[in-house]
Amino acid sequence: MKHLMTLPAMLLVLCGPLAAAGDEPAATDTRALDEEIQSIKTDAIALNRDLSILEEELLFPANTQVAVFLSMDVGDFFALDSVELRLDDKQVTKHLYTPREAEALLKGGVQRLYLGNLKVGNHEIVALFTGKGPNGQDYSRGASLKFEKSIGAKYLELKISDRQARRQPEFEIRDWE
Repeated sequence: MKHLMTLPAMLLVLCGPLAAAGDEPAATDTRALDEEIQSIKTDAIALNRDLSILEEELLFPANTQVAVFLSMDVGDFFALDSVELRLDDKQVTKHLYTPREAEALLKGGVQRLYLGNLKVGNHEIVALFTGKGPNGQDYSRGASLKFEKSIGAKYLELKISDRQARRQPEFEIRDWE
């Protein structure tokens, strides 16, 4: 019990004695303390980044990892509302798009739609797209791809593009070998 301190005494020990207003040493101590706090914040941000990378490597090891990306090209014949993604007849993600997100994709953005683990072997991916088609009509379309997952990461791309000759959107799934 003799090691217990009161809160004011602890603050005095941690912060040091308070200087009177206008004293030069207090201003110097404050600047040094601010610099030390900023340094600690920078270290904490770097540590958080490293932990996030480590967590992703532990949860999604490169030898079982599968990543699915979505991109759009042009977009004159299709306005995207949602995408549902199925792997081996199991829904793994569904995303509803805001107008701002759809616009970002049209400007060349690429979205990582899914990141997960798959065993080595044969698999099938199915993507269901909904939105507004030509003439503003409701439009729903699907695309599928059977692929083989080997040891190492697997990257797949869902690509929505315009087929000018038929004046229709085209949906394809590409395997990035």
